[in-house]
Amino acid sequence: MNQRGRLKVLPEHARAHNRSLVLATLFHDGAMSRADLARETGLTRVTTSDLAGDLIADGLVVEQGIRQGSGPGKPAILVDIDRLGLQVVAIDLSDSREYRGAVIDLAGTVVARTSVPRPADGEAEASLDAVRTLSARTLGEATGRVLGVGVGAPGVISRDGVVLSSPNLGWSDLPLQQDLRDRLGVPVHVANDANVAALAEHTLGGASGDVLVVKVGRGVGAGVLTRGELTRGSRDAAGEIGHVTVGTDGGPRCVCGKDGCLESWLSIRSLEDRISEGADRDAVLRDAGARLAIAIAPIVGALDLSEIVLSGPADHLDGTLRQSAVDTLRARTFLHDDVQVRMSAQGDDVVLRGAVVLILDGELGVS
Repeated sequence: MNQRGRLKVLPEHARAHNRSLVLATLFHDGAMSRADLARETGLTRVTTSDLAGDLIADGLVVEQGIRQGSGPGKPAILVDIDRLGLQVVAIDLSDSREYRGAVIDLAGTVVARTSVPRPADGEAEASLDAVRTLSARTLGEATGRVLGVGVGAPGVISRDGVVLSSPNLGWSDLPLQQDLRDRLGVPVHVANDANVAALAEHTLGGASGDVLVVKVGRGVGAGVLTRGELTRGSRDAAGEIGHVTVGTDGGPRCVCGKDGCLESWLSIRSLEDRISEGADRDAVLRDAGARLAIAIAPIVGALDLSEIVLSGPADHLDGTLRQSAVDTLRARTFLHDDVQVRMSAQGDDVVLRGAVVLILDGELGVS
């Protein structure tokens, strides 16, 4: 028998799975009775009642009173995840001008917002100091129990929160997750900002399970979901389309040292620089949209994606640029004329809200 055949599901593993199942059902479907919860999860009433009791004792679930209109017999008491009492500290390092923080409860309400100016590109120590300051300041704004700190950062980031490479921030092999965890004393999860945005779109924004979310800001990156699962790749670099060369005509010098990377055509800074230098705005946006489609068309074809979501400033990405991307994508793919290319449903807070999903998944097993 091979090693896989010897593996057994231990009771504690089954209980952890069932616990996450109960929390996920409540988070997505809302308050319900223990009996309804048993029906929705497929667990026995005894198991469900036991788990609900433990989760109430742990402060993750609360009773919300008797359901109105209960029939004869013992009235049903509703339980729900504690949406107002549980909070997440969310940090977004993708903005082109500032680092942004927020305290968000599980009802989706932004309780507080914070920000610090973004240091110049490549200033590694200044960037790290700014992130430490912002994280501590935002944590101090929390008014409830903090489940953890979720951070969306540009660059290649390992599963354990090490920033392997982030040219714009000047970071290399930086253990950001452990650094912040040690300083703040709460759980911390760090992931690529585009991956975090993809989690937000799928879990909170109704995106399909086969979607590419393109995050455009100071840099350009993408998060890929296939069958509802985040695709990370063998080097934790899936979706790093910003440093793919698009076209054979050279192009602007990129921060990574190459010429003609997608980021050098599509980042907000590069768009604004060319427009401010006198180039025709519509021509700049059409060109950027076409080059985006050149980069993502092979991904759409290879993974048979059904949806492309653009995240970033709508005044730059929506309209001319998006339509140019649609037209070029249609011309460069087969059997994908129905692929939707739309703006993010989460707006400017997509990474902040994705950080909530990051913590829900990492700390409660809710996705």
